[in-house]
Amino acid sequence: MSYMLLIVEPTHQRAERGETAGRELYDQMVRFAADLKERGKLRGVESLTSQDDAVRVQVRGGQPKLLDGPFTEAKEMVGGFFLLDCDTREEAVAIAQACPAAAWCTVEVRKLGPCFM
Repeated sequence: MSYMLLIVEPTHQRAERGETAGRELYDQMVRFAADLKERGKLRGVESLTSQDDAVRVQVRGGQPKLLDGPFTEAKEMVGGFFLLDCDTREEAVAIAQACPAAAWCTVEVRKLGPCFM
């Protein structure tokens, strides 16, 4: 089964900790990903830049609406993800608990499947 770990972090956190501390945390995440890959659990992983250069797109009544970031109403943002192959939900949760980011963010575990379920 495929599961995604979404790394959900406060929008202000990166600026507050600074680049040096951020690089140290990033290195922890790279090592975590390497371990998952070695164990055959990792299908994909990416880090996302801040929402400062993001854009939200909606189409209503055939008319597009674009909203450029940063999004002032947002208190959290998705900072990255891990796409995993796990035998059970419990295994995915155990991996999320071992994720270094769980110490400074929220790691949301989601099973992949059709959006109508």
